[in-house]
Amino acid sequence: MAHATRLMLLEALQERERCVSELVELVGSDQSTVSKHLAILKSAGLVADRRHGAQSVYRVCCSCLGGFFSCLEAVMQDNLKAQRAACC
Repeated sequence: MAHATRLMLLEALQERERCVSELVELVGSDQSTVSKHLAILKSAGLVADRRHGAQSVYRVCCSCLGGFFSCLEAVMQDNLKAQRAACC
């Protein structure tokens, strides 16, 4: 998950299932790059895929990610507040 692209993919997939072409457009990378990131997330057990005609559709298969992103956001907000306080 440490790569920014993988975090973007996970966040997008939390909203709903998406096909690879949607994710390519969202991320702004080529299909092979997005597919490699999805393969890493799949091997980690965070996403699953299914075939829909000629397309692969991905979804999050780990229900605890919502809590992770909320926690991450809280940490980043606290860090930003501390940085602002130190500057002023």
